[in-house]
Amino acid sequence: MRKSRFCEEQIIAVLREHDAGVKTADLCRKHGISDATLYNWKAKYGGLKVSEAARLRTLEDENRRLKKLLAEAVLDNAALKDLLGKKLTTPAARFAAVEAVIKHHGFSERRACGLLGVDRSAFQYERRPGTDDALRARLRHHAGERRRFGYRRLAMLLKREGACVNLKKVYRLYREEKLTVRRRGGRKRALGTRAPMVIPQEANQRWSLDFVSDALADGRRFRVLNVVDDHTREALATVVDTSLSGLRVVRELDRLVAERRLPAMVVSDNGTELTSTAVLRWAQERGVEWHYIAPGKPMQNAFVESFNGRLRDECLNEHVFGTLFEARRIIDAWRIDYNTARPHTSLAGLTPMEFAAKASALAMQQTGGTAPRGGSMPPACCSPAPQGAEQEQT
Repeated sequence: MRKSRFCEEQIIAVLREHDAGVKTADLCRKHGISDATLYNWKAKYGGLKVSEAARLRTLEDENRRLKKLLAEAVLDNAALKDLLGKKLTTPAARFAAVEAVIKHHGFSERRACGLLGVDRSAFQYERRPGTDDALRARLRHHAGERRRFGYRRLAMLLKREGACVNLKKVYRLYREEKLTVRRRGGRKRALGTRAPMVIPQEANQRWSLDFVSDALADGRRFRVLNVVDDHTREALATVVDTSLSGLRVVRELDRLVAERRLPAMVVSDNGTELTSTAVLRWAQERGVEWHYIAPGKPMQNAFVESFNGRLRDECLNEHVFGTLFEARRIIDAWRIDYNTARPHTSLAGLTPMEFAAKASALAMQQTGGTAPRGGSMPPACCSPAPQGAEQEQT
């Protein structure tokens, strides 16, 4: 007999008729049930009222629901225990875990995705192969040419070519192609507090000088004098020689002044070449303010220090120089590429030359005149020196 044929109220009504004296045979014939069914009803519902039967039905439904929830919780715990020790940090790992739960535990797709917190639309998405082949090829090409570039600078190069691509997608392809740049050496972390470096507001307002040393293939040492414009980040000169005295520094500064114009301030460390009599006489005769950073505080000359790091990482560490002439040629070619092609993150992805041209055009619009030689505005008073630095008395 179907369970839904008689409800609890109807069963209790039949039992009341039987208790009133109606014979069993007549009662079974009247309602179309067997004797065994009647006695089963009597054993289960005997002595109950209609309200008590409804409450019993509610308790049975609640018990059935709780049993179902308990069984599902037990199955969920069993499925999660099988995934212990697996890192589900990437979408691919989470999708594989959903497939394993569906396969080994018989879960539905909806239940497995809900258990692991995976969106069903993302799980059902089928990637179209071959759509990013051209982008991957260009990414590998740029990464092969510029081995020390990360995904952000590579994304800038791709956008220059007209590729409309999201930075997150470039990062994904960058990781899939295994183009991650290996970090060289440990990272130095600053201790204590630092005063922010004041950025000049015009080109040729402040130049920074520093030396970098390296060696040829035969072991001979050579030095590189780096001169950087702190506003445009342009590398003005990379002078390579085995010996760079104070007279040579002055001669190179005169050459740069003839090509551009006289800076308002020059920042350097306290090296012997930069504190020589020739340098001090040159600064005094030309009225240039020469600022020496505090001893042991290279962060006060941060612009040229950053340039030194890029030069060593992307050029000096990438080549073995056979002769001094070869070193000059390669380093100067890298300097030109640094000024004209390499995107600079602090300049919103522009190269130093593009930034200088943009600043010069803006200055012409504001003044309504012609740009001075060197593409910059007339000399102005330089911004204050970084906190903690003292001007050396000459």
